[in-house]
Amino acid sequence: MLTALKEKKSSFKPSPQAENFFKIDELPKFKSPVEADNHSKTDPALKEFFTGEIKDIFWAENHLVKALPKMQKAATSAVLAKAIGDHLIITKNHVVRLEKVFELLGEKIQAKKCDTMEGISKEGEGIIEDTDEGTSTRDVGIILASQKVEHYEIATYGGLSKLAATLGLNEIADLLNQTLAEEKETDELLSSIAENDINYAASAEA
Repeated sequence: MLTALKEKKSSFKPSPQAENFFKIDELPKFKSPVEADNHSKTDPALKEFFTGEIKDIFWAENHLVKALPKMQKAATSAVLAKAIGDHLIITKNHVVRLEKVFELLGEKIQAKKCDTMEGISKEGEGIIEDTDEGTSTRDVGIILASQKVEHYEIATYGGLSKLAATLGLNEIADLLNQTLAEEKETDELLSSIAENDINYAASAEA
């Protein structure tokens, strides 16, 4: 009896319909995360958005090249004035670096007005107008306005460097990360200047 069952079992063959149903090659294929990532790297809409944001920050950096000398002149503290002057040099390098980004993108160098940077700059001008010349209180205001600029740039370069990596633009991502690191260093320097001297001097003013 067992022998007969074994013989019957071994002689079983699935129908052609069943064989077709279980063919692995005919199962729907899904993109792996790597394939999906490669697809995103060629997304023209994302690249167009990225390029637009590069134009935006390019305008912002050029605007800062004009605004920083005014802030440096208005500063009371020699240490703060030097820090602003040093950052002016760095900012000019940021402009050159962005010009390289345009070149790598194969795009014409073009600026698009950055409303955010214009607003922050106007706020800084207002602080200078509302504070007395030669006071540490004015310096506190200049540092506050400057750090608002730095925080905006840190957010911008941080996001753009990630987008560049997503798009497979690794050389551009490296350039943007260099600028990001420099903006972070400037922000930390401004905090140090405020905490070590200027905030205390301003608190003693009438």
